[in-house]
Amino acid sequence: MRSPIPLPAVRTFEAAARRRSFKDAASELNLTASAVSHAVRKLEAALGVILFTRDGSGISLTAAGEALLDHVSRAFEEMNRGFDLVATRMPHLLRLHCAPSFAAQWLVPRLARFLADHPDFEVRLAAGMDYARFITDEFDADIIYGPPRGQGLIVVPLRSETVTPLCAPSLAADIREPADLLSRMLIQSDNKLVRWPHWFERNGLHAPAPARLRFDRSFLAIAAAVDGLGIALESTLLAERELAEGRLVAPLVGRAVDVTYTGHQLVLPASTRRRLPLVIFARWLAKELDIGLPPEIA
Repeated sequence: MRSPIPLPAVRTFEAAARRRSFKDAASELNLTASAVSHAVRKLEAALGVILFTRDGSGISLTAAGEALLDHVSRAFEEMNRGFDLVATRMPHLLRLHCAPSFAAQWLVPRLARFLADHPDFEVRLAAGMDYARFITDEFDADIIYGPPRGQGLIVVPLRSETVTPLCAPSLAADIREPADLLSRMLIQSDNKLVRWPHWFERNGLHAPAPARLRFDRSFLAIAAAVDGLGIALESTLLAERELAEGRLVAPLVGRAVDVTYTGHQLVLPASTRRRLPLVIFARWLAKELDIGLPPEIA
């Protein structure tokens, strides 16, 4: 009969195998790299197999190591699901990173409804243009703008967005065709994938001189348009609330060729544990946006 395998050694192996690095595993587990290496060697001795090959460039899993990681990962995933289900004395923690404008314009206005449906949740939200790197296990998921970067990611495209000129109702009366914008104050979002030159080209016009009002965030451009400073070329998804409340209008809908694309994606590491809060949030997000989820997180 095999001797009992100490659970801490298995946890150390899982971290080292998942990160392909003793150093990174040590940082995650608050150990030294030497301690991680020692724990792995003890596990190899107990099992009678070599789990890692070691060379000057780092470590890699052997066939036995890959097989063990597959089973151990699923075991830890199930354990964590169980802990999430029975841990009633503390809130379910959801740790999100998000593109600033999506956070400000779409996500935060809906969080009250989400928290009302899930009163046992604690949400930690960080917003920034830098992508979550998922190295230190700081975030469960990221809602990004633009194409994803990095390997080993699950990417869920969010709802398609229509980019169209938006302005305050007071500015809309004399805007009847795309050419009417050539003499208007235009507001540009510098970090947007679709900008005024693209829109004018799509509508068979040469773009005017660069916009005099430029912002590095869509939520600033939308706020400026609400205040009547000019016409913003923005996503109707991000400006959904302002349009519904009548603070913005889209004067050229049906009169111009607009741009439809998928700008935002939900991203999480493929190796992540499927924590219950993340699964619940992903399902809520999919319902709000009327999109499907891949089987990995559905």
